[in-house]
Amino acid sequence: MEIDNPDAKAELEAAFRRYEVALTTNDVATLDELFKDAPYTVRYGATEVLHGYAEIAAFRAARPSQGLARTLIKTVITTFGRDFGTASTTFRRDGGTKLGRQMQTWVRFPGEGWRVVAAHVSLMDEPKS
Repeated sequence: MEIDNPDAKAELEAAFRRYEVALTTNDVATLDELFKDAPYTVRYGATEVLHGYAEIAAFRAARPSQGLARTLIKTVITTFGRDFGTASTTFRRDGGTKLGRQMQTWVRFPGEGWRVVAAHVSLMDEPKS
């Protein structure tokens, strides 16, 4: 299996950037598009446990649109083969006191492109230096 095929990695990096812009601008339509519309899609958030695309879409539609700006600290995107990859990042919310962690599992589907099939977001106290 080829890890980090240059074409696949560039495509997944572009999908991740598109997701990040949609997240911080509350572009719900794009966020919904980038999650796989399937009952097996899962998103565990800082305060929610969502199973299936319908629950994820309902959460996005009801989520407040304020306070979404954040700064990414370190992002690692890795592809395994041409159709599977992960995106892991740490972040800080503007004005926040916690360190955020986000992991996504992405799959490229024929006719759809890259879609998130599993995501996990959590917050933690800043590590002591």
